[in-house]
Amino acid sequence: MKWFSIALVVSCWTFFFLSCSSSSSDGEEEESLCILFTGDVLLDRGVRPIAETRGIGYLFGQVEPYFRRADAVVINLETPITDTLSPINKKYIFRADSRWASDLRHVGVTHAAMANNHTVDQGLHGLQDTYRHLTEAGIIPIGYGTSMEQQLEPAVITKGEERVAIFNAITMPIENWHHTDDCPGICQPSADQLTDAIRRYHISWPNTRIVVVLHWGVEFQTQPSIGQHMLAAKLSEAGADAIIGHHPHVLQPIDTINGTLVFYSLGNFVFDQRPPLTQRTMMVNLHFHPDASVTYDTIPVQIKQNRPAL
Repeated sequence: MKWFSIALVVSCWTFFFLSCSSSSSDGEEEESLCILFTGDVLLDRGVRPIAETRGIGYLFGQVEPYFRRADAVVINLETPITDTLSPINKKYIFRADSRWASDLRHVGVTHAAMANNHTVDQGLHGLQDTYRHLTEAGIIPIGYGTSMEQQLEPAVITKGEERVAIFNAITMPIENWHHTDDCPGICQPSADQLTDAIRRYHISWPNTRIVVVLHWGVEFQTQPSIGQHMLAAKLSEAGADAIIGHHPHVLQPIDTINGTLVFYSLGNFVFDQRPPLTQRTMMVNLHFHPDASVTYDTIPVQIKQNRPAL
């Protein structure tokens, strides 16, 4: 377990603020497309007893009103959803009950990022189950497919004339997980593969805004790594309008690279870790406007008893 100094807590939290969205007129808000993003959602270990006794609705109860105000809600699902126990050989292994997929949809979740290091915890069968249960519940999985081409296909969210493509990928190796071609898996491209996919999409759809949701970085580090900086710059050059990161379990800074918004890490969201920094998180609303601009506001959240609280 790592210990963090008070100075680190202060320096990390000062990067984040709650910006006021009331400056936009009602008409502008109606025309814009709002997508809300969260950090890691764990539905096992210390969270499981709460989900089993009080329900998914209780876990998300305080943030659900924010979910309802957005046009779409994208979470990082840090747990396979399957009733079959088929764990792979790794240190931390999670599993969520299949019935919770529909509960997630009920609280307002519309999209789930699958490209992370835990959706494979119950092996290939568990991964396929996760995709199936999400789809049947009306939640759109991102970062999954039977080929790299499919895994790199974005989920497209539209509202009126606004169109946003959401890509999802993991940039690190996964413990004891070896994906083969033509077999279901999550998106684990090289930096060049991901950058090329973003560039091609941007050229083909120049009026579509692009958001890249990435599982990257170093756990418990409050500052992004050199690798994160380098990849963010490449994705910005390729045409990404925003980058949403997770995996470090703590908040990392917000940055702008050549006009691209970069949220290096949103931290945890529904999680059971105890160090103070792992219990500070935020939600991010990205607003896509008719004039092609992208603005944002952040909602600071404190995780209390494993659930996000305001």
